[in-house]
Amino acid sequence: MTETNNRRSGARYGRAFAWCVAATLVLGVFITLWVGVRASLAVTHLSAAAHAVQDAETASDDPLALASVLPTVQNETSAARELTNDPIWSLSETLPWIGPQLAALAATSRALDDAVSGGIAPLASAASGLSTDALRPQGGVFDTGTIAALEPAARTASTQLHTAAGELSAIDDRPLLGPLRDGVTRARDLVDRAANAADALHRAALLIPTMLGADGPRSYLVLFQNNAEWRSLGGIVGALAQVDTDGGRIALVDQASTADFPPGTDPPVVDLSEEVRNLFDTRPARYIQNVTQVPDFTVGAPIAREMWRHLRGRDVDGVIAIDPVALGYILGATGPVTLPTGDQLTADNAVPLLLQEVYQRYADPAQQDEFFRAACAAVFAALADGRADPGRLIEALDRAGSEGRLLLWNADAGSQAVLDGTTLQGRLPTTDAVQTTFGVYFDDGTGSKMDYYLRPSVDVAWCGQDSAALSVTLRNDAPDPRTLSSYVTGGGEYGVPVGEVLTGVYVYLPAGARLEDHSSTGTGAPAGFAGGTEQGRQVLKWSVQLAPGQQAHLEVRASTPRTTRLDAKVTPTISGPLIGQEIAGCDAGEP
Repeated sequence: MTETNNRRSGARYGRAFAWCVAATLVLGVFITLWVGVRASLAVTHLSAAAHAVQDAETASDDPLALASVLPTVQNETSAARELTNDPIWSLSETLPWIGPQLAALAATSRALDDAVSGGIAPLASAASGLSTDALRPQGGVFDTGTIAALEPAARTASTQLHTAAGELSAIDDRPLLGPLRDGVTRARDLVDRAANAADALHRAALLIPTMLGADGPRSYLVLFQNNAEWRSLGGIVGALAQVDTDGGRIALVDQASTADFPPGTDPPVVDLSEEVRNLFDTRPARYIQNVTQVPDFTVGAPIAREMWRHLRGRDVDGVIAIDPVALGYILGATGPVTLPTGDQLTADNAVPLLLQEVYQRYADPAQQDEFFRAACAAVFAALADGRADPGRLIEALDRAGSEGRLLLWNADAGSQAVLDGTTLQGRLPTTDAVQTTFGVYFDDGTGSKMDYYLRPSVDVAWCGQDSAALSVTLRNDAPDPRTLSSYVTGGGEYGVPVGEVLTGVYVYLPAGARLEDHSSTGTGAPAGFAGGTEQGRQVLKWSVQLAPGQQAHLEVRASTPRTTRLDAKVTPTISGPLIGQEIAGCDAGEP
């Protein structure tokens, strides 16, 4: 009897166990199907949102065109968020292997939905009544109130988008499958771009009305840099203009060339720090051409302001620097302008016309200066008359600023603080827990316009956990010097043979880094080295002299903790740094 009962009891236990196993399997299949179907639908919704954004951007150059598809985008991101936000999904995120995939998809859906609903949508709503035509001057006057009205929404959008960007950055993509990892990367890029754009709009809405004279008259000194003769921030100052604003109206009130300034002010107009003097002597504070030699515009701009005060007796509220490449970008928005000479200045010919052809056409520097003044006045008139397409102008100024071709300094500390952390300030590069940055700055030592023909390349790489490498290559692509004027070659006036180019390359190590080693190779004259420090950075100066067809190469190693990104901030030239030689035995740094 007992044996029979035991068999029955065992059978019941067996059936119960079988039912448990079956229920578990069914539950597992159910969860798998539930999560799998919802994951597939979430991905579909996110893809639809991305396609809607891409279609809107492709269909129109109007930066506000995205507003038309925002309801669709919001619906898609909201649906993806809802599909990845339930108890079963949350439980599945704890599972091995599949869990990190699900957690990443859920986090991406939340961040994108927050970015759209909390950042982009409110900004689009605030700008819904604003067309690009509203950003054009009417009767020569810009509507500063319309621009200022965007500030609250832009501030909210910037905050929300940067929060979403932080959430996406926090996702650990190492265990993710390839397609999902790519999707997370695309989401990061999209939200990062949106956050940066909202931040730029917020700063612009704060600063531009004031700069346009909304709070009273303002005046700005504009420095036009000449990239054919390098200085750290671009090129020598070749022409200057004073622009005044009042109540949204802008006026070009004065122009000058370097010939109008004393040939070397003595004593210097300001006191330079000992570190700057050790690297650049007192030239930046004695010659207007050299105010951009110090690779920090917050140092050079006040010097230019003081020199202008000495020359004209006027105090300006700020200083702006721009180069011919940036003028070309602006001409892409305004269209061609006609000069008094009959020349048409266009986006395509601005650089060769202003930096090469003018020297072939006019032997007299005074005639060259007059040509430059006329070109600057013509571009300014096109902007003041409202001939620029606002959308394309915003893109042109954004590109120029990101490349270091447009710099801005305000004498008012509050206005200057609006620019903190932007490339517009032209400060020395920063290094933090995420990014390590070298500075590479070129300065002409020939007294010529031969840098038009120099081709630089700069590369960076990690060479271990605590070692970074930098390589710089310079090549002289100048034609036969007999085909060039003595004004272009320098005529040997400063001891450099005609056709050859002497360049000082200042390498600023990342903040806190220590120089390990440096070496130079090439076909030019023997290189020279010097050094110093500035603002907590070790500086290596490489002097190199090249004849046409020659090139030289510098390699630098520095001790510095490894970070996610490694980069170099480089003097903006007519072509920008080119891809150079690989650094042997090292991992390429991220751009």
